[in-house]
Amino acid sequence: MREGETFEGALRRFNKKIKQNGILSEVRRREHYEKPSVRRKRKIVAARKRRAKAA
Repeated sequence: MREGETFEGALRRFNKKIKQNGILSEVRRREHYEKPSVRRKRKIVAARKRRAKAA
């Protein structure tokens, strides 16, 4: 914690850093085993969404 910083402020700063680094999403992704075929399908769907958003 920084000098004179409240606990809530430190917690908010910590949560912001976690989201920026993608740590939380990584933990959630690794929580359960994902078959390679499911992983490929998820990547393909994400790519389609990105392409549709760009177009």
